[in-house]
Amino acid sequence: MALARGIYTPLPCFFDEAEEVDYDAFAKHVFFTANAGTVPVVSGTAGEAVHLAREERTKLVETARHVLDAAGLQSVPVVAGAGAASTRESIQLAKDAAAAGATFVLAIPPGYYAGNLVANSMAAIKQYYVDLAAASPVPVILYNFPAVSSGIDMDSDTIIEVVRRAPNVCGAKLTCANVGKLTRITAQTHSAAFRETYPRSYGPYPFEVIDGFIDFLLPSVSSGSAGAISGLPNVAPRVCVRLWEACQRASTDPASYKEAQELQNLVSLADGIQLKVGIPGMKKLLNRQFGYSALPRRPLLPMTDDEAVSMFTHPYLNELLEREKAMTP
Repeated sequence: MALARGIYTPLPCFFDEAEEVDYDAFAKHVFFTANAGTVPVVSGTAGEAVHLAREERTKLVETARHVLDAAGLQSVPVVAGAGAASTRESIQLAKDAAAAGATFVLAIPPGYYAGNLVANSMAAIKQYYVDLAAASPVPVILYNFPAVSSGIDMDSDTIIEVVRRAPNVCGAKLTCANVGKLTRITAQTHSAAFRETYPRSYGPYPFEVIDGFIDFLLPSVSSGSAGAISGLPNVAPRVCVRLWEACQRASTDPASYKEAQELQNLVSLADGIQLKVGIPGMKKLLNRQFGYSALPRRPLLPMTDDEAVSMFTHPYLNELLEREKAMTP
């Protein structure tokens, strides 16, 4: 299966007062975001994957797959986080996710021994992905997010080398806001010569690059971006999908370009608020919107009511929510 092009939603994991996973709330949110046209990402950074047990991660994937199938959304893929501190554990998580119904796995580089891992032109990081891709039953998405991996930042040369050596690698999520990197990667991997020399093992599809931020989607699409994985679709999935669709038509239709610009401005301004409040803020917002628990799993602390006032009253965020409401059937 080709890696889907479009908007991906990194789903939060909801916890009750005893810090047990609320699978019912999670199931409702999977349906809400997928029914609006986005692809669910389970047990990623926004889902507090580092706070979850192996069994919990597996059950979350099973829950997402069941919800999609029951809703007639069998063609919607499930992306599951599989990054861990060791190659051995990452491989096990990939196998668990595949058995539970995941279509792809997303793996952030291990960062605990960052100094050793980045030595010798990131030889250990490259080998990590080569080994994981060779053992994973489903295609692997590379995940570059320096802020949560001890500053490890894979450059375009590193990613290209992994793609050459690992035919089961299908894409990369760039949460580093580097459009130049995205352009360099797509310029090489989308060429006919590269695809002929380094074919993918899962089918005749190109290696795709996905933005880890949605606030620059319009300019990145012209450089070959396959979409965006952003926390914002958790609260406004239809607006985000509409932005993606307008971006696809923008190069040939002036009216669509104007719409894409307007939506990009709206989304970027609201995303600036969402990025500042992090996981506790997103959960607080979803608590107000849907009634889900606002509690993260400790050591993260929940956002207080006083802290939430400025978020709830911010005009950029409220404008986005009003636009989402207007698009909801």
